[in-house]
Amino acid sequence: MATSLSRAGDNRRVRTLALAISAALAATLSGASQAQQAVPPCEACAEWNRPQTPYRIFANTYYAGARGLSAILITSRQGHVLIDAALPESAGPIAASVRALGFKVEDIRVILNSHAHFDHAGGIAELQRMSGATVRAMPWSAAVLRSGTAPRSDPQFGIAPLMSPARNVELISDGGTVRVGPVSLTAHATPGHTPGGTSWTWRSCEGPTCIDFVYADSLTAVSADGFLFTRSLEYPNAIADFERSFRVLEGVSCGILLTPHPEASRAWMKNPAACRMYADAARERLSKRLKTEAGSVDLAIPVAQ
Repeated sequence: MATSLSRAGDNRRVRTLALAISAALAATLSGASQAQQAVPPCEACAEWNRPQTPYRIFANTYYAGARGLSAILITSRQGHVLIDAALPESAGPIAASVRALGFKVEDIRVILNSHAHFDHAGGIAELQRMSGATVRAMPWSAAVLRSGTAPRSDPQFGIAPLMSPARNVELISDGGTVRVGPVSLTAHATPGHTPGGTSWTWRSCEGPTCIDFVYADSLTAVSADGFLFTRSLEYPNAIADFERSFRVLEGVSCGILLTPHPEASRAWMKNPAACRMYADAARERLSKRLKTEAGSVDLAIPVAQ
């Protein structure tokens, strides 16, 4: 009898210890992601995600995104490429737009990304599930897409919502090429907005007429409260990254400019100098931001992805 009671007591202690360990582990995991879970509501998301009738931009390049969040479809008989997937709730409408354009979601072979924030990458995991596509991304972005969480080197760390992790994320390097049949896109590292920012270039042809497309990543210096581009220990190369990105976009062949938020390039979309103008405007905004940071210790900046 005494032995049975002793074993019962031991079992209770083991269960208690197990519960304590589980609680401690849960608290640790919760604390690690608390900053990204306790995010302010996205007041602009409803407006960004308003329905947009899909349309052909030129030749085999189509717009399949929402009113304020781009998703670009480049098609071929051997399969398609999708760049960006907007918000998590945008995945279904993007799929519907692909079908409305006369294509199959299942024929999307590769999904690419401009930068790994919830408003441009949030729908990637679901669209990947629907299509079976491979995701290709720069190393920093690939890590975020795989985990669904951003590290402290993201200027918007602490305010960027969690995302569903993507599977089968392959790396691509600066200058690397993604090919699906005759479709060929080149990756250009354009960091600053995030350390993994990527712009994409490709050529679309209709008969003898060919146009060089540029999908330029966001180049806005916006952040969570308290992040200073001039004094960040987590992202010390941010300013140099921005300057490098400006030079990259000033040097690409730019027949049609597209951007993650379409309004950012709509005014210059088909201007031969569009990419240079886009870089100039971003450089001016960065200059204003850095002047604001001068002498600041704790800066509060409104969020815009």
